[in-house]
Amino acid sequence: MPCDGAMVFRKVFIPSTNPLDDYAVQLGQDSDEWGYIEHTRPTFIAGSFTEANKKSRYYLMAKYEMTQLQYQALTANECPQPSNKLRLPVVGTSWINAMQAADTYNLWLRKNAANAMPKEDGSMGFVRLPTEVEWEFAARGGLEVSTAEFRDSRYPMPDGLNGYEWFAGAQSSNGKLQLAGLLKPNPLGLHDMLGNTSEMMFESFRLNKLDRSHGQAGGYIVRGGNFLTKQADIRSSARREQSYYSNEGEATSNSTGFRLALVAPTLTSRERVSSIEQSWKQLGSGNTQDGSQETTNELNKLASGIEDKALKEKLKTLENQVRASNQQQDEARNQAIRASLNLGAFLCTKMLDDGQYLDFLQRNYNLNCEVSDPDESCAMRKEKLDEQKDRLHKLSRYYASSLVDAATLYGQGSIEQQVPVMEEIISRNKQLQELKPYLATHWKNQQLFLQKQQINTNQWLENCKAVAR
Repeated sequence: MPCDGAMVFRKVFIPSTNPLDDYAVQLGQDSDEWGYIEHTRPTFIAGSFTEANKKSRYYLMAKYEMTQLQYQALTANECPQPSNKLRLPVVGTSWINAMQAADTYNLWLRKNAANAMPKEDGSMGFVRLPTEVEWEFAARGGLEVSTAEFRDSRYPMPDGLNGYEWFAGAQSSNGKLQLAGLLKPNPLGLHDMLGNTSEMMFESFRLNKLDRSHGQAGGYIVRGGNFLTKQADIRSSARREQSYYSNEGEATSNSTGFRLALVAPTLTSRERVSSIEQSWKQLGSGNTQDGSQETTNELNKLASGIEDKALKEKLKTLENQVRASNQQQDEARNQAIRASLNLGAFLCTKMLDDGQYLDFLQRNYNLNCEVSDPDESCAMRKEKLDEQKDRLHKLSRYYASSLVDAATLYGQGSIEQQVPVMEEIISRNKQLQELKPYLATHWKNQQLFLQKQQINTNQWLENCKAVAR
């Protein structure tokens, strides 16, 4: 930054392999009181920059809310003198001021630190206010948390809310703005996401109309709580509207600040545009098992052979509607496949645990009971051994049913496309990383079935047990 300053960003990863890939998420929170503002709604998110392994894309979010020192370095005529007080987040600025600061920063970076800027397809990134989806996905913990934790009202806080966010009350902020970054970060390494200052978003505010946004665009969106927010109201879904202007001029708030996101343009080169065009043509026209692919092809052929312009447009509209419906089905199917892979990997861990425990009981039984002078506890040992055999038998049958049902329903091609996506999701989540070898083993078991069409629970069990060897 200017004045020998710096701004730290954290990567927020989203699994992606194709140019038009995006990731389905549920944002908001169900509430009778705030339904028209915060009700759960489906949306999608994608990253700007390609990860080295090409299995993910990412955008970057500032680690801290912009401080007064950083803001002055961008906007003042002279460099400010560093002080602890200037580590406070900047507040009392308008949305216009925030946009101007981002513009100044972008121009300075291009002139003075171009080599430090991430690039996508040769195109340099840029900073701006985050979109609402980018902000909430990051605030909830992104891929670093489980699906259940992501849907919770707050990201995981093992040490309690006081250790992570500033809110109103003597036990926390005591009604005062606090220095940036004093408390623990969220799972993505981002500080003060839900408290200290509320944060400005890039886009205009819209009401919630159950599963879509209302048509009116109002003021700008403000997300998260601040040092004046009650403890009970600190939540990931908190959002409100702020007018761009008051009666006196540009609207400001002493409890609202902002943090920047670092992203890239979408259409970065002719090659990228060509790749996107190819992906677009394939949307909603493949991997269907109900004949809808043939329907879109026939509609396309019919439209190309008709000279009546009005009829041609109707057929083209119908084709696009069928493609859109197919695409929705494809996305729902892909989510279901990933869920089945996740379940299969988890069941594989249970097969390992229960299988090893059965081996342990069997060894002890053989040592103590399959001898000339059996142990007095043999009856009890035999009962436990039989119980464990029955438990493992039921687990194996459930695992087999799950594996076969998924393989039969989705087919090898569709499942194979989602395996690397699931691997990437697991790799980004510290709590799930240990599932990776079990996912590979489950996919191996599923491939064996797909190739031979034979149910072999004993072989699948041994494969899962072999993970720990």
